[in-house]
Amino acid sequence: MSIDLIPFLSFVLITTFTPGPNNISSASMGVLHGYKKTVKYCLGIATGFFGVMLLCGLISNTLLHILPGVETPLRIVGAGYILWLAFETLHTSYTFEDTDQKPLGFARGVLLQVLNLKAIVYGLTLYSTFLSSITDNLTLLISFTSFLTCLSFCSTSTWALFGASIRAYLHQPRIRQGVNLVLALLLVYTAIDLSGLLPVIQRMLGNGA
Repeated sequence: MSIDLIPFLSFVLITTFTPGPNNISSASMGVLHGYKKTVKYCLGIATGFFGVMLLCGLISNTLLHILPGVETPLRIVGAGYILWLAFETLHTSYTFEDTDQKPLGFARGVLLQVLNLKAIVYGLTLYSTFLSSITDNLTLLISFTSFLTCLSFCSTSTWALFGASIRAYLHQPRIRQGVNLVLALLLVYTAIDLSGLLPVIQRMLGNGA
């Protein structure tokens, strides 16, 4: 086994803790329901993430060759689901005392991973480059996947705690609307990025400047 640890850890930490559908939706959940009620959702994300990462490790070198057409449908479905999360986030009322909005649960966290192309591309990239030397060793594969899953749970928990920490200030309409808008825009950006349209939009903006 040969792994260049510094580039590997840099890649993993940056991609895990920066904004994405897992982290932003966890922050939104923390804002709305507090950290304790967000834990099940974070655990669902971690469980789904483990499954996706393990699958990516097992088939990282062959999936895109066997099913070259699978990427586009995954981009469309995943981007659509994230846009729906953005819409829900933008219209969140934050009525904490008697809210009718139930926390997203374990199953919804798992579902997000199935539709999260960013996680799939991340896993395929990781296991076909940094971790290519361990994909034929099931014990090492499970060990590294477990490590990545723990990092993922730490990341979503950190974002959820951040959301919960600003929860008390959201009775003020301007703060509430500002938080909703920022979280929703981050999700929209993620959806556009996953759809593959971001380079097209950047070229259009560049040509218009």
